[in-house]
Amino acid sequence: QVQLVESGGGLVQAGGSLRLSCAASGSIFSIYVMGWYRQSPGKQRELVAAITSGGSSNYADSEKVRITISRDKAKKTVYLKMNSLKAEDRAVYYCNADVTVGGGGHQRRYWGQGTQVTVSS
Repeated sequence: QVQLVESGGGLVQAGGSLRLSCAASGSIFSIYVMGWYRQSPGKQRELVAAITSGGSSNYADSEKVRITISRDKAKKTVYLKMNSLKAEDRAVYYCNADVTVGGGGHQRRYWGQGTQVTVSS
């Protein structure tokens, strides 16, 4: 089994910064893409950013300036640094990973449980 555990969420003032972390563990052969999604109340889950094992990153158009995704392959951890936080950033942030489990075989997507980010004005 594979587990993804997010951390770093919480309450932050508008204009502040936050760094989220997501660590993968379990029977992992390889991880291709790791990413972050968010879901605000009453809205669908949406992509924030994703990064491949080769370091190529992809961002939602609206977030390219304020957000940076990075990855530590050795630690199987992906990070999301968010700056200039706004009230609209309030959401549950979920990480995911496209994992090939130990021994090789099919790749499948795993999700974390989510971490809440709240921005106060």
